[in-house]
Amino acid sequence: MKHLGLKQLIKNRFNFHSNPMWQEIIQITWPAFIELVMSTLFGMVDMMMVGRLSPAAIAAVGLTNQPVRLLMAIFAAVNIGTTTLVAWNIGAKKLGNARSVTRQILVINTILGIMMGALGVLSARPIIRFMGAKPDTIDTATLYFQIISSGLVFQAITMGITASLRGAGETKIPMLYNVGSNLLNVFGNYVLIYGKLGFPQLGVAGAAISTTCSMLIACLIGLYVIYFSRQSRISLKIKDDYRLDLNTVKKVFSIGLPAAMEQFVLQSGLILFARTVSSLGTSSFAAHQIGLNISGLSFAPSMAFGVAATTLVGQSLGADEEEKAERYAQVVHKLAIGVACFIGLMYILFSHQLAQLYTSDFGVAALAGTVLKILALGLPGQSTQLSLSGALRGAGDTMYPLYASMLGIWVFRVFMAYVFVKIFHWGLIGAWIAFALDQYTRSLVIYFRFRSGKWKTIRSRVEKPKFS
Repeated sequence: MKHLGLKQLIKNRFNFHSNPMWQEIIQITWPAFIELVMSTLFGMVDMMMVGRLSPAAIAAVGLTNQPVRLLMAIFAAVNIGTTTLVAWNIGAKKLGNARSVTRQILVINTILGIMMGALGVLSARPIIRFMGAKPDTIDTATLYFQIISSGLVFQAITMGITASLRGAGETKIPMLYNVGSNLLNVFGNYVLIYGKLGFPQLGVAGAAISTTCSMLIACLIGLYVIYFSRQSRISLKIKDDYRLDLNTVKKVFSIGLPAAMEQFVLQSGLILFARTVSSLGTSSFAAHQIGLNISGLSFAPSMAFGVAATTLVGQSLGADEEEKAERYAQVVHKLAIGVACFIGLMYILFSHQLAQLYTSDFGVAALAGTVLKILALGLPGQSTQLSLSGALRGAGDTMYPLYASMLGIWVFRVFMAYVFVKIFHWGLIGAWIAFALDQYTRSLVIYFRFRSGKWKTIRSRVEKPKFS
């Protein structure tokens, strides 16, 4: 009898069909998971295509990644605030307010996208120089950065639409338009990098043009979805009121500004981290970029679980169901840990085979394979901090992810990486040991904040005064 009772308990706990909470989590997570993993895979294919040109081409593209993300960090303030506010209003059954928030975000992100894009185009060369570009990469990296920056406004609008849809729990729609645009990006890379089907052979610049065009396509599809398709609860009309409402803007930024500051801390720290690594030479930096590119396979599922946590915790708190919000977060965290451990095992078993997909340079591939093994050891920490940070953001508690990033990034990813590389002379391996220490430091801060339960009270403070 005891044995049967245990079997039934396990069946009930892990049977998705009989557990509504698990069903909801999986329903929201799997489209975000596919979207992020496929975007990562397409990014890997992009890097493989560029990598066939030369290690210098990989380094040139890699040098631009962190500066572009730093320019986009300001969007985090809007997008995280959007997802949280939309989720609260959907949970409270205030659909009109959710749509109003979306309209505000489209206006704000359009303005910010134009500003950040112009800044990137005009300051590309000084930024690339600051990143430590070598003579063999500076011109290529500058041109790539300028072309990518010119499309940031399209990316900003798409991110705002995606943030709103995720807050409504509609993760399938962003999956479709983001995966579709990435498929077109891969095709564009093929014809523009190598000069196929009558197109000119543009090399790294071709990859940038293809990426920018894919941003535009995703933006147009996203706008079509919310204005014309009527497939989403977040459906808008062109004749709606688009004047900025200061009350809504204040709420968005009260939640989102710490998230934007977190992104600035994160991306600026990663720029200094990349600069430390770039001092090791082109081959080491190419191996580093391969490791970062492959790491997206682990980052994407943890981010997807974070999306699910933000949506479900936010909607539960909007419906004044605090205990349900906590249960959602706990289940999401367990799922994220399980997936991270599986991916880590794959990295350990197939690290060198994965690295060899990017380059025919045996030395670069061997070093990248070692990087992946170190990455595997840090994945439980990464999955904890990403999934539970999602839960905190769903509650509007965005300060503690900021604190965690300040501690983890600047103490370990910046300072200790410098010590390990420059003083201990551990090379690229030392930099990635600092990466793993950073992940566990952030995960501890986030985990103890979640356990405190204080995040449950944030909404009541942000929502004053209430939406009319």
